[in-house]
Amino acid sequence: MKKAAAILLCAVLAFIPVKARAAEVPETGAQAFVLYCPDNGEIIASKNENERMKPASTTKLMTTLITLESAAKGNDIITFTNEMIAEGSSMYLKPGEQVTLRDLAVGMMMSSGNDAANAAAITIGGSSEGFARLMNERAAEFGMNNTHFVTPSGLDDDGHYSTAYDLALLMAEGLKNKDFADLTSQKNAQVVFREPHDKRVTYNNHNRLLSLYEYCIGGKTGYTQAAGRCLVSAAKKDGLTLICVTLNDKSDWNDHISLYDYGFSMFKALSFTDSEFRLDVPLAGGESGSVPVAGGRDFSAVVSANAGTERRVMLDNFLYAPVEEGSQVGRIEYLADGELLGSVPLIAAADAPEQRKRGFFDWIKDLFIHG
Repeated sequence: MKKAAAILLCAVLAFIPVKARAAEVPETGAQAFVLYCPDNGEIIASKNENERMKPASTTKLMTTLITLESAAKGNDIITFTNEMIAEGSSMYLKPGEQVTLRDLAVGMMMSSGNDAANAAAITIGGSSEGFARLMNERAAEFGMNNTHFVTPSGLDDDGHYSTAYDLALLMAEGLKNKDFADLTSQKNAQVVFREPHDKRVTYNNHNRLLSLYEYCIGGKTGYTQAAGRCLVSAAKKDGLTLICVTLNDKSDWNDHISLYDYGFSMFKALSFTDSEFRLDVPLAGGESGSVPVAGGRDFSAVVSANAGTERRVMLDNFLYAPVEEGSQVGRIEYLADGELLGSVPLIAAADAPEQRKRGFFDWIKDLFIHG
């Protein structure tokens, strides 16, 4: 028998907003900047995004990430020593005091402590030089092709540089780490010292954007006289995450807000939990009357804010036995302005064997049972 033609069982989320005139990229005071979308890996707006520049304390994004990864392995209590003392911004640790590696991450992300960065580097890498090798290895893994780290804190060095784009990639990787994402989003955090036991210090986050912009979910400030004001931040609105980096920018707070407003006005996120999709489809020629069908995975995409979008479930109006569990029997399609964004397979959630053919002995059996 010829299979029935595929039909549209259901179609949801179909809407076509009025087309809006594209906004212009805001002017910034940055020597270099990038507005980046980690959800699809695209640059929304940029200037000199690959120019190698001094990153100042935005370097601590990498130091913090490695420190938190190391802390997650346990055995992370450290004793601060004279060797770990550093110039510049500090969480004001004193020789002999004991804290955890996670506490050092707090000191770096909240108060940009150079002492915390040095302590983490010496503890994890054996020395600043050893830790820098770890930093550069991770940078290569992240695709930060125009970055070279020398210091864990970001103090100026001729061989220490990065770019706006590379720092956006770094922030994107950091947000994948739950401990990092939780810490960078906090306006303040408390450190309970292991020694002295009665010492507790609350450190306030230098990232004022957490208070200035309601959608900000984290970031890191940086400043040296040579680097100027540097800022890496992330924001999330209606499921869409954006990352903004400005280097050598006197108006960084306002510029980040303007760039985020631009980005969120231009794009939107689509997200469907179609791994939870379930449907019983009629079955022909089977031992049962239907077969359960499930979505293969979730789906997400980033599209133009004024795009008309559509989700379509494509499936035959009935299936023929036998159907093997795990086999694809249909699909869910996602479109924007009529163009296919992608699809999710619909798979059989159970075996559906073919109805067994009846023979002479089945007839005899029925005769005795039903008489």
